[in-house]
Amino acid sequence: MNQIETAVGSGLRITCSADDLARKVALVARAVSSRTTVQILSGIMLHAGEGRVDLAATDMDLSLRTSLEAEVEGGGSVVVPGRLLMEVTRLLPDPGVVIEYRLEEGTVLLTCGAAQYRLHTYSADDFPKLPDVEGEAFTVGREVFLETVARVSRAASRDESRPVLTGILVRFEGEKVVMAATDSYRLAVKETSLDGSAPALEAIVPARALVELGRIAQSGDEIELGVHENHVLFGAGDAWLTTRRIDGQFPDYRQLIPDTFEHELTLPRDDLLDVVRRVSVMAQRNSPLRLRFAEGELTVSAQTQDVGEARESLPVPFAADALDIGFNAEFLREGIESVNTDEVVIRLISPLRPGLIRSDGDDFSYLIMPIRLAG
Repeated sequence: MNQIETAVGSGLRITCSADDLARKVALVARAVSSRTTVQILSGIMLHAGEGRVDLAATDMDLSLRTSLEAEVEGGGSVVVPGRLLMEVTRLLPDPGVVIEYRLEEGTVLLTCGAAQYRLHTYSADDFPKLPDVEGEAFTVGREVFLETVARVSRAASRDESRPVLTGILVRFEGEKVVMAATDSYRLAVKETSLDGSAPALEAIVPARALVELGRIAQSGDEIELGVHENHVLFGAGDAWLTTRRIDGQFPDYRQLIPDTFEHELTLPRDDLLDVVRRVSVMAQRNSPLRLRFAEGELTVSAQTQDVGEARESLPVPFAADALDIGFNAEFLREGIESVNTDEVVIRLISPLRPGLIRSDGDDFSYLIMPIRLAG
C-alpha cells in the first residue's frame, strides 16, 4: 500500500495511504465551487486530529465531508486549492510523499521522490462553518431511495429564477416515500415502498444534491437522512453530504394530473423508445416531435426547415378518430427512458391537453405538456 506522509500546520505530521487520500480528495472535490469570486470556496479543508484526517469542501449550497484513517502527530487545519490538490493526489507515484505546511510562506510543499509541488494555501479561519452532522437521523434503503431520485430528477428545472422548481419534493409518508419534480413543462412523480416506516416529513431538496448523492453513495445498504430547519443531510458510508433546504411552496402535483383521459395505450417500451430516438435526430431548433395516432398505427415524425425530416411508424392498439399531438423531443424521450418496465402506458386527452406516461404496474407518472402543431 502506498504511504503518504503529511505535515499540515506547524508541527503536524500525518501518515496515511496515498490511494485513500486520492479517492477521498476526489470525492469532496465535487463540492468545490467554480466561482472564482469567492476564493476560499475553491479549496478543500484538511483537518487533522487524533488518528484521522477530515476533508471538506462546500460551495455554500452543497457540502461534502469524509475522513480517512491516519497516523497523526500534532493537529491543525489548512485549506488547499481543491482542483489542484485533486490533480496532484491522483498522480502520486509509488514512493512516499511528504506534504509540509509552511505557515510563514502560506504554502504547502509536496515532495514525491525527485518531484516537488508547492501549493499556495488559504486560511482555515476563512472557511465557512458547515452544518453539524450530529442530531436526529433515520435510515432508508440506499437502492430504493436512489432509484426513486433517478426516476424523477430529470424533470427538475435548471432555471435558477424559480428556485422551488430546481428542487425535488421529498415526502415520507409512513412506509413509503414520494418524490416529485417539475420544470412547468413536465412533471415526474414516483411513489416507492420502504422496507420499514419513516417519520412523516417533507422537504424540497435541490435536485443537484440528490443527483450528487447518487454518485457518492455507490455501496452499502442504507443511507442516513436528517431533515433540519435550514438544511438536509445524507450519510453514505464514511461520507456526508449536506445541502440547503429550498424555501417555498411546491406545486400541488396531485391537482396537475387530470383525473380522466380519453385514450389509453399500452406499448412495448423499447420499441417506442427506439423510434422516438431515431426520429428525434431531425427535431432540431426546438422543432416538435409529431405523434399521429390512427387506426392501429402510430406515426412519429419530425421536420426542421433547411435540415430535413424523418418519419417512422409502429403498430399500436388505437381505435378512434385520428389524433395528432406534438411534444418536445427531449422531454418525451426522457419520460419513456424513465419507465423501467417492459411496457409503457400512454394516456391522452386531446392535442392541447397534457399527456401522461406511466409504468405498467409501477407507481411512476410522467406528465408532459404538448406543443401546438402548425397547421
